[in-house]
Amino acid sequence: MNYAERLEHAAVLGAAGKMGSGIVLLTALEMADLALDPQNQGRTFALQAVDVSSQALSGLMAYLRSQALKAAEKKAVALRKAYEKRDDLVENEEIIHRYVEDVLAVVRPTTRLEAAYDATLIFEAVNENPELKVKLYTQIETHNGRRPWFMTNTSSIPIHELNEKAGLGGRIIGFHFYNPPAVQKLVEIIKAESTLPELAGFAAEYAKKLRKTVVPSRDVAGFIGNGHFMRDALYGLAEIKRLAPPFSFVEAVYAVNRITQDYLIRPMGIFQLIDYVGLDVCRSILKVMQERMPMAGLHSPLLDWIVDMGVLGGQFNDGSQKDGFLKYEKGRPAGVYDPETKAYVPYAEIAARCDAKLGPLPAALKPWKAVVGAPDRPAVLEAYFHQLKTLDTPGADLARRYGKASKTIGLGLVKDGVAADENDVNTVLLTGFYHAYGPVNAYFD
Repeated sequence: MNYAERLEHAAVLGAAGKMGSGIVLLTALEMADLALDPQNQGRTFALQAVDVSSQALSGLMAYLRSQALKAAEKKAVALRKAYEKRDDLVENEEIIHRYVEDVLAVVRPTTRLEAAYDATLIFEAVNENPELKVKLYTQIETHNGRRPWFMTNTSSIPIHELNEKAGLGGRIIGFHFYNPPAVQKLVEIIKAESTLPELAGFAAEYAKKLRKTVVPSRDVAGFIGNGHFMRDALYGLAEIKRLAPPFSFVEAVYAVNRITQDYLIRPMGIFQLIDYVGLDVCRSILKVMQERMPMAGLHSPLLDWIVDMGVLGGQFNDGSQKDGFLKYEKGRPAGVYDPETKAYVPYAEIAARCDAKLGPLPAALKPWKAVVGAPDRPAVLEAYFHQLKTLDTPGADLARRYGKASKTIGLGLVKDGVAADENDVNTVLLTGFYHAYGPVNAYFD
């Protein structure tokens, strides 16, 4: 079965979710493009979009239409050539409309898992719950006689465990998209020892067709991305306790978030990133990792405490940020949650006081966006971190310690064989997390 044949009958589980919707979009676009290739004449591509919510599936179809239109407009010239034998399509607008309809025609939204029983390829993007994933795989295996291949979007669960528990005989691979899949260039590919070589080859070809940057990860819970992020987050959570006193809880959260964003030149502070992913999601990932590495200390009582209060973060359906450790106004942090009062303390009440405790920023500092867009980025970073090394302020000290901890985490992933080398760790953080520099560097020696 070649590449096009394998994609001819596919399904996405969790299709209307944050990750699943992007996977549906990318796969439907790929299917529509394959259908336009003369070599695939006579093939009918079908993508079963399976989700438990019919309402969410309606939202998925609206999302697909808007995104397919954007994709079509970007490649109008190529589409004109692809449709050149269609005499009824003359104007660009007609061609673009036809392509959008062809993309949507590929997708079959459904709330019935039975729709996956004829699929030869199944993308799985359901909750990060091993039992749920195995249950779905097993049910499909029982009723699907085509021995389908499974590509799981898990960000933490070892692939070999899913394979063994569901009895898939190596027909599963980790294909970890980053959020949102349609935008993010990075994909972690995780092979179990038993993963079929031909499945690994298909995954590599699919990633290439999607123009993704691929980083392989060893099949260890958390892989490279969450292997670093979760430990980085745990360090930030631990800093809250270490900073008290002289910092109160809300001041410490503000300070650590500012250190990790401004001083370390990241697109988000660590608590903003935890909020973006979801506090409950982070706790679930840590649980998966801790159960498989019980001596690694991958647990935060503080995170448990905040989640148990119902502070979860995450996003609304329109993509806007929900409140978590931080309160958001117009998409920007504007306050810090105080677990004692169960209310948010506005930045206006704490920022000036905290900034005074941290001390002045290095004069060479530039905001993250300016740094990543700088043609001489290495020189800009070198000048800034040289200054940070010599600055004698509490803020600079916090930043140096955090940067060293982040580097140690990255080196640990290489030492443990999770990442093949330092470059793979840095690529994941640069590409998947949009950092301005990799964690393994000479800035914090």
